[in-house]
Amino acid sequence: MSKNEYLPFSVNILEIIKHTDIEFTYRVSYEDTSQVKPGQFYQMSLPTVGEAPISVSGIEKNSLDFTIRKVGKVTDEIFKRDVGDQLFIRGPYGNGFDIDLYKNKELIIVAGGTGLSPVRGVVDYFANHLDQAKSFKLIAGFKSPDDVLFKDDMATWESKIDVMLTVDEASEGYTGHTGFVTALVPELEINNLNDVAVIVVGPPAMMHFTVQEFLKRDVPKENIWISYERNMSCGIGKCGHCRINSICICLDGPVFDYTVGEKLKD
Repeated sequence: MSKNEYLPFSVNILEIIKHTDIEFTYRVSYEDTSQVKPGQFYQMSLPTVGEAPISVSGIEKNSLDFTIRKVGKVTDEIFKRDVGDQLFIRGPYGNGFDIDLYKNKELIIVAGGTGLSPVRGVVDYFANHLDQAKSFKLIAGFKSPDDVLFKDDMATWESKIDVMLTVDEASEGYTGHTGFVTALVPELEINNLNDVAVIVVGPPAMMHFTVQEFLKRDVPKENIWISYERNMSCGIGKCGHCRINSICICLDGPVFDYTVGEKLKD
């Protein structure tokens, strides 16, 4: 009997990590994560409520992290759950980020807001395997210091790799960088354009203008990757919600290099 790809299965909430008032990470039990990649997503559901697509934000041997923003009916109900409660998920869907593509490269990751969630696994991997990249830089941008996600991770990363954190608007007591992530791209040191690998994830406008800054620096389009999650529904290419021309984002993506990604316009 073939597996029913629509059928969700239950997972237990192991831990809830609060980042902001509306952004929590839910760590859930998962029997075997060996085939799960950063950048893939699951449909998370609650009976009688509905389901919502949520990216994987952390991968351990027997658990997965999902960083969720409280923005609607499904996520409102998820936020009412506590440690020990059950959630239902189906997946993983999408192609995700292939770690092997970025090994032995000058790796640069630019993430805006919750765009840091799907690339957190990539950041963790190379922060813990520095010998597998020629260099590694992370630019992370948030609206304000209060909106910064993964603060504990950020402190660990800063002790290992080159992290540039910036906020759109500074608050009292903030002494870091202020401004859009695009302003930091011209400052980056790139030694070999053929050896650079760039990952850009965030809101559509942020991705577009950030990629343009890298193109101005003559980074080849095939060396730039973006994640194009939008309007995910069924996750298996049947409903058409995420189709753009001949591309079905949930099947062909959501991760694309920019030779494909630049054509994905609604």
